[in-house]
Amino acid sequence: MTTLTTRRSGVRVWLGVGAVTLGIFSIVTAEMMPVGLLGPMGSSFGVSAGRTGLLMTVPGVVAAVAAPLVTVSTARFDRRVMLCVLMVVLAGADFLAAAASDYWVELASRVLVGMVIGGFWSIGAGLAGRLVAERSAMRATAVIFSAVPLGSVLGVPAGTFLGELAGWRMSFVVLGLLTLAVLVGLYVFVPPLPPLQVTRPAVLREALRQRETALALILTCLIVTAHFGTYTYVTTFLREFLRPDLISGLLLVYGVAGLVGNLVAGSTAAQHLRATFMACAGLIAGATLLLPVLGRSTAGALVLLVVWGLGYGGVPVCSMSWFARAVPQAREAATVLFTSSFQAVLSAGALLGGLVVDTWSVSVVMVCGGLCAALTTAVLLRVRAGT
Repeated sequence: MTTLTTRRSGVRVWLGVGAVTLGIFSIVTAEMMPVGLLGPMGSSFGVSAGRTGLLMTVPGVVAAVAAPLVTVSTARFDRRVMLCVLMVVLAGADFLAAAASDYWVELASRVLVGMVIGGFWSIGAGLAGRLVAERSAMRATAVIFSAVPLGSVLGVPAGTFLGELAGWRMSFVVLGLLTLAVLVGLYVFVPPLPPLQVTRPAVLREALRQRETALALILTCLIVTAHFGTYTYVTTFLREFLRPDLISGLLLVYGVAGLVGNLVAGSTAAQHLRATFMACAGLIAGATLLLPVLGRSTAGALVLLVVWGLGYGGVPVCSMSWFARAVPQAREAATVLFTSSFQAVLSAGALLGGLVVDTWSVSVVMVCGGLCAALTTAVLLRVRAGT
């Protein structure tokens, strides 16, 4: 009887981990959905590709502010309650996006998405150690972080495919229903989680004074700008040269490569963080610089998207690992800094990319992003040489 009870308890624990993972999956998919639907959404509202790119920019800006504000202001609330509340907000944002008749309403839905990103990531990404036994904490953390590439593997391609079949609004309706299902899973399988370590502003200020934190911010700024300044408009680029019905399949391949990159980086970053980060940045640089030349054919685009996916798949792991190493005594604070900086730079990259697209072309933005990724590699080489 005791063994059976323990097994049931163990299954329930991992179902809780799965619920948190699905929560992040739904958030990543909601955040990245416009990447695959940029053209149809822009046409619906009669705005340019650059202006439509604001649908990627706004959530990042809001998330950057929401990450510390939500975490600090709700520090004394049960964490399960907060995760559930944030899922309710996300479902509302998805349905609002599907129903929006004007561009500004669509932007309002993206503001809500940004609030959820900042809050859920800062709270949920560091909960693995509280959901499972200490010996399984690293494995649970890896499972939770796998939601990032899975959003690219399953979420964005599925949303793009559904958008091609039934219209982009239906993609957001289905995502809203998935979010409600995640809400039920969080409520049923995640146990009550009263706050243990309160994240105060003083803790965040102390973390920001660390030299390694500053380096983590610089590296994150460069590589995330490189990626999202280009990836936001990759569908626009592919539509210029390839058949539209091929794009969802290409994004799926990119996502699978991203999942592989995430797994590889997760196994190597602990011992070889700089080398792993350099490899990721180098792969992104090579893929984006070559895309305007070789990406005009299906075969060329396929190969380069695989290379790109392998590189970007390891970026969140490397960035978060650098922040965690900078402030090992305050893991939630490290998660807040990671979330806030990542999202702020994500939005800035998408905005800068949109300006380049509207001023020059989508091919030029790919070259600019590649140069930025190459600069990330150069910084890492200099850091390595100096240690």
